[in-house]
Amino acid sequence: MSDVKPTQVDEVFLDRLLGLESSKIGYYADVKQKIQELEAANLGLRTKKSELQAVFDSIGDALVIYDNNGLVQHRNHVSPRFFPQETLVGKSCRALFHPDQMSALKACPVGQALNGKSVQLSFSSTRIDGKNRFYDVSATPIEDPNGQNRALVFIRDVTNRRNQELQLVQSEKMSSIGVLAAGVAHEINNPLTSIAGYAEALVRRFRDDTDLVADRRLEDFPHYLNVIVREAYRCKGIIDSLLSFSRKSDGHIDSVDINQLLGEVVELVCLRARHENIRIDETLQADLPLVVGDAAALRQVFMNLVMNALQAIEGGGLVTISTCRQEAEVVIRVADSGKGIASDLIEQIWNPFFTTKDVGAGSGLGLAVSYNIVKTHQGEIEVDSREGNGSTFTVRLPACQKS
Repeated sequence: MSDVKPTQVDEVFLDRLLGLESSKIGYYADVKQKIQELEAANLGLRTKKSELQAVFDSIGDALVIYDNNGLVQHRNHVSPRFFPQETLVGKSCRALFHPDQMSALKACPVGQALNGKSVQLSFSSTRIDGKNRFYDVSATPIEDPNGQNRALVFIRDVTNRRNQELQLVQSEKMSSIGVLAAGVAHEINNPLTSIAGYAEALVRRFRDDTDLVADRRLEDFPHYLNVIVREAYRCKGIIDSLLSFSRKSDGHIDSVDINQLLGEVVELVCLRARHENIRIDETLQADLPLVVGDAAALRQVFMNLVMNALQAIEGGGLVTISTCRQEAEVVIRVADSGKGIASDLIEQIWNPFFTTKDVGAGSGLGLAVSYNIVKTHQGEIEVDSREGNGSTFTVRLPACQKS
């Protein structure tokens, strides 16, 4: 070592430091290249992650990923709208799909997906506001790098579609009832015609036969017969109104007598009104102009308004129906002494499926349908209501112009 010069020692040390003595300079170059490749890969992964997150958040349905223990791992931005607490990260699937059961993974969609099975099902949930919502669920297994399954769950709110389906079923049911009622009405009309005809014949006989009039035993018979005739024709009037109401609208446009339509509606609901101790007062302008429109559709509007008025009253009350002409319009008002409508709900009553009635008492379509019919007739419908002070619905329709 004594023969080695200092300069040579420095070179040996430098070679050892740089790894040149073991020819490792190529190795470090490879490492640097690998680091650059990893950085490029990481950048690509971050880009892909951003893209996937954008796709994840752009899905219009709630999307939740559960880990292999049935706990929420990820959720998109829609999930908190449907289930803000039940889909929090770390929450068990039990919170959403089986809150009343301590352990039911095998019975819930997440449990089945974790077992490798794709499932689709529907369920309903009552929200904090008390409204029931319907959802379709699709759960699919996804395998993680460790070979274990996670669950990808899509949740779609199908409440509006379900309500439409239920309304369609109800409409079909009412259509069938209408056909049945029309058939029954025709069958009743025939014997009523015979009853009225024979009663009128007997009335004429009493009027023309002096011997019958002189018989003291029969002195009450003309009065009884007149009552039979009057009530028979009253029944026929109710049946005719029922037949008119049961006819489907064919879109036929003609001159319509609003007072006559209102009379038919009142004829149909007066029995219910008497049973519930509700008085119906009519103030109809005698020389009311005709309107141009679909009689069946307008009849539906006024039936909806009068029925709503009756349903708004509890324990007896008053419904007032009035008509008048104001300039070039026919104005119809239906007022009730019922419970009224809260101010924060006034703007919502025209929305389809919105109802303030108890479950099963109404579909929430009556006012929405009435609104559309009135608009189709180039008219206006509005409401004036205060909670506890009743409601007044006003319909304005263009009057026929005299030629």
